[in-house]
Amino acid sequence: MEDQLVQVLANTQLPDAGPRKQAELDLKHAQSNPAYPISLANIGLHTSIAVEIRQAALSSLRLFVEKNWSGDSDDGPTIPIADSVKDQIRPMVLDLALNAGDDRKIKTAASYAVGKIANVDFPELWPTLLPTLLEVIGNGSDEQLHGALKVLSDLVEESLSDDQFFSMARDIVKAVYDVAINDNRKPILRALAVAVFRGCFDLMDTVKDDHPTEVVQFAEEALKGWFPFFHQTTKLQLPERDPQSSSQPESWNGVVALKLQVVKCLLKLKSVFPNLLLPQTPHFFQSYYEELSLLETSYEQMYLENDAQGRLEDSDGLPYTLDFLVLEELDFLNGCMKAPPVRKELEAQLAAHGVAHETPWVLDVMKLATGYARITREEEELWDIDVSLYLAEEQSVSANYTPRTACGDLLIKLGEWLKRKALDGLYAHTKTLFTENAHWRRQEASLFLLNMLVSDFLDCDEPVPAELGQAYLDLVNYAINRPDEPLLRGRGYLVAGILAQCNETAASLMERTIDAITAEESELVQVACIKAVEGFITSQSDQIAGNVQIQAKVVGAINQWISAKDMTDLEEADDLLVTLAETLRAAINIDKAVSVSPDVPALDLLFLIAKHGSTNYQVTMLICEAFEDIVQTMSDPASYHALCQKVLPSLTGAFSVADVTSDNPLVTFATELMASLTQYGSEPLPPGFVAATLPKLTRLLMESNEGEILRPGAESVKYLLAHDHEQMFNYHDESNRSGLEVCLHIIDRLLGTSIEDNAASEVGGLAAELVEKAGHGRLGPFLPQLLQAVANRLATAEAAPFIQSLILVFARLSLVGAHDVVEFLSTIQINGQSGLQVVLSKWLENSVNFAGYDEIRQNVIALSKIYSLNDPRVAQTMVKGDMIMPASDRIMTRSHPDQFTVIPAPLKILKVLIEEFLSASGLTGAANAAAAVAAEFADDDGDDGWEDDDRDIIDLNLGHTKNDLMGFLEASNMRNRDDETQQYLTDFFVGAARDNVAGFSEWYNSLTDEEKGKLSEMAKLQQL
Repeated sequence: MEDQLVQVLANTQLPDAGPRKQAELDLKHAQSNPAYPISLANIGLHTSIAVEIRQAALSSLRLFVEKNWSGDSDDGPTIPIADSVKDQIRPMVLDLALNAGDDRKIKTAASYAVGKIANVDFPELWPTLLPTLLEVIGNGSDEQLHGALKVLSDLVEESLSDDQFFSMARDIVKAVYDVAINDNRKPILRALAVAVFRGCFDLMDTVKDDHPTEVVQFAEEALKGWFPFFHQTTKLQLPERDPQSSSQPESWNGVVALKLQVVKCLLKLKSVFPNLLLPQTPHFFQSYYEELSLLETSYEQMYLENDAQGRLEDSDGLPYTLDFLVLEELDFLNGCMKAPPVRKELEAQLAAHGVAHETPWVLDVMKLATGYARITREEEELWDIDVSLYLAEEQSVSANYTPRTACGDLLIKLGEWLKRKALDGLYAHTKTLFTENAHWRRQEASLFLLNMLVSDFLDCDEPVPAELGQAYLDLVNYAINRPDEPLLRGRGYLVAGILAQCNETAASLMERTIDAITAEESELVQVACIKAVEGFITSQSDQIAGNVQIQAKVVGAINQWISAKDMTDLEEADDLLVTLAETLRAAINIDKAVSVSPDVPALDLLFLIAKHGSTNYQVTMLICEAFEDIVQTMSDPASYHALCQKVLPSLTGAFSVADVTSDNPLVTFATELMASLTQYGSEPLPPGFVAATLPKLTRLLMESNEGEILRPGAESVKYLLAHDHEQMFNYHDESNRSGLEVCLHIIDRLLGTSIEDNAASEVGGLAAELVEKAGHGRLGPFLPQLLQAVANRLATAEAAPFIQSLILVFARLSLVGAHDVVEFLSTIQINGQSGLQVVLSKWLENSVNFAGYDEIRQNVIALSKIYSLNDPRVAQTMVKGDMIMPASDRIMTRSHPDQFTVIPAPLKILKVLIEEFLSASGLTGAANAAAAVAAEFADDDGDDGWEDDDRDIIDLNLGHTKNDLMGFLEASNMRNRDDETQQYLTDFFVGAARDNVAGFSEWYNSLTDEEKGKLSEMAKLQQL
């Protein structure tokens, strides 16, 4: 079989798709042969076979082991492997992984297979594995050691359980320590040993939850040996480098890798055992500062003067280039600044010198940060090709974390600690760079750091002293007048834009910045100016607020810039499109009346950007928000009419694509805009509005299956009804169907089972609006048919928004005719059950999950009215009550699902209303928040001694944190106080108790003690 498999494996690597796919099928069929796994292992062993084929055999074996070795797989049935075969395979693949003379690719592939087997068999069925590895690590050759460390790394990472690690940790840590300190071993192998030790911390982190004292003691004991080694390694000098060479010497690779693993290990230690690292931080801070200072010249020669290859890892995943080392050391330096021993020493020096700009360490850190924040040759070349990448860094959305961005983070942390003193220190160093005519890269880097620092100050509402802002403006003027240094000019404009938000004088540069959008030769400077203009406008200075001349000038400059471009070339330039959209939105916000101006194409440009950026979520979200703001501002009839004349041709034109059933992002975007346009429409709508929009919306809603189109489309039709139902009902389409009939057809389709729940989640709102506006008089026999269809679909609905949407049809009807709703539901059958039973069960089970203040209030009032009917049919309807808590403390599995009591509907209504009262009072949200905080503190291991460590602490002073938190609260549907609903429910319960409405006293006796307590608290509050 082996000869056949060799040929099949060779064919799987053919470039021709036909034979390759056939070989893959043949390989799959061969798996059923009992000899398959052992044959693959034998192929891996044969040194006479090509390395690529052996590697493919071992990879195939690994995949086969992963699925079948345990005899249990989530992916379906497994192929049994005989124990005798397993006994043969284990030593074969382990020997390959540890083989001194074999190719590294083969050893790596074999080690992966060993890891997968060990996941299942270690230690019970493979007790000799770890002793064998430790023996080889202690006494093997470098080649054997490499294989053993790779297998051990996989073992620690994937195969050891918490308990197993605890019993084996001492031997593992001792073995890798002996390798790490052994100067006779290759540095790259020592680095791999440190990486294994670092992997141990993840397991220690888990084990310490159950055994905190023992694990901390073990770590403390182990680190007594490791700390001296770490200190020694930080002092290790890199070999001499030829200054004429543009690349990293090969002799550096192992040493850099070793240093990298040490600093990574220290960062890991900081997150797992911060208190153990704390006493060592002053030494490491000093060592890494000194090393970074020494490495700066080599970094400059390799990455600034030349384009040396960076961000490289070896085949074991160990990074070994200088840029990686610098990045990790900067991160560690940043973290050390929060350590009290370091901070205490630095603060003492600061106090001794009195002012930041005369304190040596402040100036030294600014010098270091400026040195590593310089633009590399690679970045310069990339930005020259694609200015969108330049803007990505400006918006802090680049996934490419570099020493430059790490230095920006360092300055932000300094600013949060030192406040104004950080600005003073940065200015002192920056001024010397400009007065001494330093290289433009250093000047640009210093202004970049100012950008980062001032931006964070603005987010935190931290003042920027006026005199510092003025002093920096002199440097900005110098920067923007450097004709041969476009990157410095671009940075100058960006700094001017950010300074304008905290210094009125900086606004004087706005007109110069606007002119530069079209006057500058460099495209990078042009887009920097577009970005900077947004900053100027955001400042809301006296020169800009309400200034329509400035507004027209900004829009004109962007229009001229865009006109010179082929927009199809910008469709992939996400960050450039975002910048254009943000600046245009800011310009429009100066005076939103510009939206309907025939002379200033602000809205046209916004739509043009949307057309070419419709696949970019951030672009479409920005423009949708901007458009919604415009519509809300122009909701008076005259302004709204003018706006519709401006935008309707563009919106309806987007709907004229040939196939709306395909996933067309432009159609989706246009539908979202249409929903905003109709939501804030005038009452009545402009003449002809329905005739212009409803046919397009009808086509979308009758042909598309995409939820992102159906939801806003249904909302739009609902808003047409809400704002001008007369125009809707008087409308007739080309088939002479009335607007009412069109709406019924749309609702009928969206209620169909072929439309997914989430896609149809707005149909209930549309149906409710139609019933309310048309009434029984217009709907006639269609009303019961419509309500029957809603009830039928509710019975099968599963998605919460869809369920809420359908229930609100009956809730809104109940506000004015609760008896009619109960009467109707009692007369219909749904799958052999009473409609009242089906609808009330679903209604009451899902009410507590409702979202939206208006919707919740309507639901509360509707339920109270149904309760107050005291209808025997409602009282006889049994629904799901409270969860039955298990009598034992045994863990329940899927075979024992949650069980609930069954109670009468009126009792459930009261329970729901009590819960809603708590939510309306804001107590539920507060209780949940308090519980979350309590849980956080309960899980805390105590004060780890680090100042405001960002591992666990959220800084609520940061502007972006506030925004993120508010977004989280909204996304989590957490409710704040709702006085109107709270007052209604208070009046309801007081009246129900006083007048014994619908037998309230009897139902009260069936409430839980907790619910009675809530009502008692409500009564006490009412008496205050």
